Amino acid sequence: MRIRTGLTGLVLLSAATLSGLALPYGAPTAAAAGCTAGTESDFNGDGIRDTAIGDPLATVNGAERAGLVRVVLGGGKGVSEISQATAGMNATPEAGDHFGLSMATYDADADGCTDLVVGAPYEDIPLSGADLVDAGAVYVIHGSVSGIGTGSPIDDYSQQGFDPTTATEANDWFGFALAAGKTSSGQPFLAIGVPGENVGDVADAGGIHYALAATKTTVTEDDAGVPGEAEAHDRFGYALTATSRYLAVAAPGESIGDKTFAGGVAVFSHTLTNGVPTALAGLDQEQPGISGSAEPGDGFGTAISLAPYRPSGAASETDALLAIGVPNEDVGTAADAGLIQVVQIPSSGAYKEVNAADRGTTDVEGDPTAGDFFGQRVAIANTGPGSVGTAATMKLAVGVPGHDVTGASDAGAVQVLPALGAAGASDKILSRGGGILPGAAAQRDFAGMGLAASATDLYVGVPYGKSAGESSGVVYVLPWAVVGGGTGTVRTLKPGADGIPDAGRSFGAVIR
Repeated sequence: MRIRTGLTGLVLLSAATLSGLALPYGAPTAAAAGCTAGTESDFNGDGIRDTAIGDPLATVNGAERAGLVRVVLGGGKGVSEISQATAGMNATPEAGDHFGLSMATYDADADGCTDLVVGAPYEDIPLSGADLVDAGAVYVIHGSVSGIGTGSPIDDYSQQGFDPTTATEANDWFGFALAAGKTSSGQPFLAIGVPGENVGDVADAGGIHYALAATKTTVTEDDAGVPGEAEAHDRFGYALTATSRYLAVAAPGESIGDKTFAGGVAVFSHTLTNGVPTALAGLDQEQPGISGSAEPGDGFGTAISLAPYRPSGAASETDALLAIGVPNEDVGTAADAGLIQVVQIPSSGAYKEVNAADRGTTDVEGDPTAGDFFGQRVAIANTGPGSVGTAATMKLAVGVPGHDVTGASDAGAVQVLPALGAAGASDKILSRGGGILPGAAAQRDFAGMGLAASATDLYVGVPYGKSAGESSGVVYVLPWAVVGGGTGTVRTLKPGADGIPDAGRSFGAVIR
């Protein structure tokens, strides 16, 4: 699509700006008075968790793959649809925008209601009569006691609009990845991946934009202290994840020695040093303490996920566990069978690998199979927030989109492992028709391509479902107790049911 810009540059004006009500990060707004802070992803501030579900391939106003997001409010309080056609959005849906390909949540204005950040990385931005193709855009849709969507203040940004010291350029993919939250000191932060960014004359080296309260900065691998080196097609910023203490940035195209596209991950704290987040560690499969070896095309860091972790003897969650997906890892002769690695991150940066598994690891269910892509998605969760982390409370879900179910190739699955301890202890394969995930497996469903986790639930997306009534995709919400073999109710969210409009094409590709 094209975003309207002013004559002074590519700053994207929000509805709040146009009415003279633009708010800096951290400023409360009277319009949302009554929001109850403290619940994750609570857009209407009622103390009940809500769920945002991206459908980046949805047709909007006749524009194919324009994309949209549906927000399912907890407690049965309704469903909101958000797209570039939403009233107050300074944008128009056009083919190929992929609005909703990335999402993040945080309380940007400190009013107690969660705000939703949505990326449209293939947005075209007009400049001097021409379109900057796939430059990308990011939108912040503010929650309120009345909900989110139509009527919400909406801030929308191009790259230069977010940070006037930078330039908006074609094929930057601004907003391809997002991470947001509140630091341990209570400051809101937002990180935006720009994996197509050129660094000097180095094509697609990548970078991120980072906002901490009112401070905005950029980070590339050419910045002092940042692990790695800006090289062509590193795609630094391809994936992002964060906790209140740490930020991880993946560069799955990173060359390790002469091993192209081997991949790497950089870990930062939210403390700024010389204007940028403080680098703590650079991880790849050639680093001391990281198992395996870097090989061409491994894609280490294609997927990453952080969760707060309290080690034994600590008074609080001082550390984090970082799950890293390596979906193109060859296991024996099985090409692209995939691998996951889990690394403990302390504030000192003295990381330690605490788990590594593939389907050839002792006691891990299944067998390494070519094209499984084990680790294409990862989601780690601390199911005992505040408590000392154990193998029972630190859960890891791994997307395996190439998993075959009898009679259905590439039906997909999610494999759940303990993030700590023996890799194969109590692991489970969750596939449709397997007794936990509802529905029947079908060829090329790629179940698990949408994946998210909270302290209480695992969210599994099947955005490309082929079964009857699922042509738009489906999301399953599984309490961790059910995953562990206990009792509970698995919820099914899909277009055409429970107030969700019966339209779309990839419902569940992204979940927050």
